[in-house]
Amino acid sequence: QVQLVESGGGLVQAGGSLRLSCAVSGRFLSINEMGWDRQGPGKKRELVARAFINGSTNYVDSVKGRFTISNLNAKNAVYLEMNSLKPEDTAVYYCTADRILLESSGTTWAGWGQGTQVTVSS
Repeated sequence: QVQLVESGGGLVQAGGSLRLSCAVSGRFLSINEMGWDRQGPGKKRELVARAFINGSTNYVDSVKGRFTISNLNAKNAVYLEMNSLKPEDTAVYYCTADRILLESSGTTWAGWGQGTQVTVSS
C-alpha cells in the first residue's frame, strides 16, 4: 500500500511563494511518474505539473515559468515550488501518482493524496 501526504499549503498574498511537499510512504521500487493536480472553486480538476523518471517535466501553460516541480531523485518525496502566485492559483492541490512501481507485485500503482488548500489573496 502506498500513501501520499501533502503539506505546505496556506494563505499567501498575490506575488508570494509557497512550497508544497508530498511524502510518499509504502513499499515500492521506484516512482516513474508523479506530480500535482489542482481543483479550484467551481472548476474541474486539472493537471498542474508532472515529473518523469527520465528527468523530464511538463506543466500546464498557466503555471509555466512560475512553478517548478522537483525531480524524482528524492525517492520518498516530491515538491512543487510556486512563485509569483496569482488569485487564480487558489485551489486544493493534490499530490498525484500516475505510476509507482510496487515492490510486492511488480505492477504500478496510481492514486492521490487528501489535498492541501492554497489560497492566494489579491
